[in-house]
Amino acid sequence: MAEVITMPRLSDTMTDGKVAKWHKKVGDTVKEGDILAEIETDKAVQDFESEINGTLLYIGTEEGGSSPVDSVLAIIGAEGEDISALKGGSSEDKKSDTADQKSTEENKTEEKVSTEQTSKSDESKGSAEIPAGVEVITMPRLSDTMTEGKVAKWHKKVGDAVKEGDILAEIETDKAVQDFESEFNGTLLYVGTEEGGANPVDSVLAIIGPEGTDVSAVVSGGGKKDAAPKAAVSEHKSPEKTEITETPKSEQTENTKQVSASNSERVAISPLAKKMAEDKGIDVHSLKGTGENGRIVRKDIEGFTPSTKEVAASDNKPSDTVSAAPAQTTMNFVQGQDSETPNSQVRNIIAKRLSESKFTAPHYYLIVEINMDKAIVARKEINSLPDTKISFNDMIIKATAMALRKHPQVNSSWQADKIIHHGNINVGVAVAIPDGLVVPVLKNADQMNYNQISESVKDLAGRAKSKGLKANEMEGSTFSISNLGMFGIETFTSIINQPNSAILSVGAIIEKPIVKDGQIVVGNTMKLSLACDHRVVDGATGAQFLQTLRTYLEQPLTLLL
Repeated sequence: MAEVITMPRLSDTMTDGKVAKWHKKVGDTVKEGDILAEIETDKAVQDFESEINGTLLYIGTEEGGSSPVDSVLAIIGAEGEDISALKGGSSEDKKSDTADQKSTEENKTEEKVSTEQTSKSDESKGSAEIPAGVEVITMPRLSDTMTEGKVAKWHKKVGDAVKEGDILAEIETDKAVQDFESEFNGTLLYVGTEEGGANPVDSVLAIIGPEGTDVSAVVSGGGKKDAAPKAAVSEHKSPEKTEITETPKSEQTENTKQVSASNSERVAISPLAKKMAEDKGIDVHSLKGTGENGRIVRKDIEGFTPSTKEVAASDNKPSDTVSAAPAQTTMNFVQGQDSETPNSQVRNIIAKRLSESKFTAPHYYLIVEINMDKAIVARKEINSLPDTKISFNDMIIKATAMALRKHPQVNSSWQADKIIHHGNINVGVAVAIPDGLVVPVLKNADQMNYNQISESVKDLAGRAKSKGLKANEMEGSTFSISNLGMFGIETFTSIINQPNSAILSVGAIIEKPIVKDGQIVVGNTMKLSLACDHRVVDGATGAQFLQTLRTYLEQPLTLLL
């Protein structure tokens, strides 16, 4: 008996879900526990597993397309099974077979599938008919704040043969540069955005189809078609024609998938849990599964304290307080000759947002000098433990998160006629990349231990430089930290990363004479500068926050109280 899978509600505010990527296509065999698709909600991208064995018979939401919660995503059943009553029958048939579905949305989906099967495009009234085999690729929306994308570089030109998986272009968003892959075989027939140019989200980016096909009518018609175009950019793919989906299922399934371990052991783990572990850099051998027969499932990953075995062996010197060194864009200097470098999309967005922050938020600055002698001793003792390597930056992040817990006003945001007091403490850590600066976010940093912070920062910083961050990993910060101590910078001020109300600037640890118990001795000090939005954080509030942070760093044991 075929099973109808609907778009799940993955958050309280979710009304629609977008299929970022299908891992199965129509006709594929599906086993319980297999990852069907990646679903993008209003907050994150999540993998969905199947709890049904069978064949994927029907796709209701194309890859890159969106559908309302509870609308039909897919149908799984026996190979060759007649599902016309589920996807192509009357309204009464659909009501009896899918009582939980919204019949109006289902009718729309069924009409679209029927149209595709008969090679018609009459749903897009007023648009040009799309020739057989031709696929229109649009500019994808790669983040919640993205309104347009810039083509940094084309890897293919009109007339080139394109294979599925080939990189078509590099797309600059407001946050990063991502590779744009094709999921079609054919010839690149048309380019809608020239290299270096920018176009709005959902505008025509390119057209792929059989060589020699005339697509002038498609171009003049705006590229509209019945099915969404099929092409993918890194983790978030543009609308395309693919299959998959399904509601999130319990990970406690009987079909266990064995994965090879580095120590030659085999680990029972669900595909979703395996992917989550890979994304977070978690050693699955450190996990104890709570699923059936000890299988590792999603909740084991979500609630796990990451292993420290993969922490880099290199130690950090006292002055090395930056989590990730900035990557600089190199340029040649020629005596007597001026040169120009066109602004990247990332650089333009940075300029726009920092200008908005600086000129709309009334900044003021508080500076405090911290005695780091006890922090240096504490770090040395912590790093003497097996499989443990933390930096001063990790200690600062932990202390900052704990101080924010005691001073929630600093963990707030200004919004028109109200102040939003955030329920979670999400610390953004500034990381320099060749084109500018990105701020990956440590979610619930106050609940993380030193090892978790260390591993997470290294993972995020590494993937930031290789353009491997997902959009949701750079969103949701409630406070930010910028660290230039590794360059010997003693003190500096930063521009607030909106919508945060404050940002902490961390300088280098300097060895110098200090007065201690009436005597001049050699000590180690570090200066912290706090930039605050005066609309949210008053001077006394900011000063009290820095006092608490100072106590945590000068007396590390107080973090345990």
